[in-house]
Amino acid sequence: MTGARVLVVDDERQILRALEMKLRGAGYAVDTAATARDALAQAAMRPPEAVILDLLLPDGSGTDVCRELRKWSTAPILVLSAVGEEKEKIAALDAGADDYVTKPFSGDELLARLRAALRRTGPSAEPVLEVGDLQIDRDKRSVTFAGNPISLTPTEYDLLRLLVENEGKLLTHPAILRAIWGPAYREESNYLHVYVSHLRRKIEPDPARPRYILNQPGVGYRLVSPS
Repeated sequence: MTGARVLVVDDERQILRALEMKLRGAGYAVDTAATARDALAQAAMRPPEAVILDLLLPDGSGTDVCRELRKWSTAPILVLSAVGEEKEKIAALDAGADDYVTKPFSGDELLARLRAALRRTGPSAEPVLEVGDLQIDRDKRSVTFAGNPISLTPTEYDLLRLLVENEGKLLTHPAILRAIWGPAYREESNYLHVYVSHLRRKIEPDPARPRYILNQPGVGYRLVSPS
């Protein structure tokens, strides 16, 4: 989705300039802001199709910006964080961010994450979803792997469908638990680990070395295509 308008928010002038140049070089239209207040004003005046957002801003947090944007915008939000800001990253993801990149980061990695996030927001009314050799038919609630049917319990199916529908997106433990089991299970991450283990045994060629369902320790899971 080259040509999309991206809002970049960071109070470090060097990083802001470098990101602006990288994104413009890749064909994106770019708006910039250095504060939470400016970010929300820019987004209101020129609604972005994606947001790249630093977590620590001089007049607030990226988490607060995420929360405000999610009141009216569905644009994907990628947060930038420093090593050691685990709690802030998780809070931002739960507030509506789609993914995060840890500083220092590769510009090419950021562009790849941005492209993936923009693809997820594109229109998709297809009942059948495919990720690598994995295929989910949402109408029939059936799953095949490399053409072979996979038998899943209703909960396993719902969990896998959630991950596939958010391909490439990091979903936090609380977000998954709320979506599949409801708010009462928000803290039951051990419950989730059991079901992920069951799924891996059924869809991973080598469950001990998963290629589809990847774990971000202490944060959550994302489903990716091995290719």
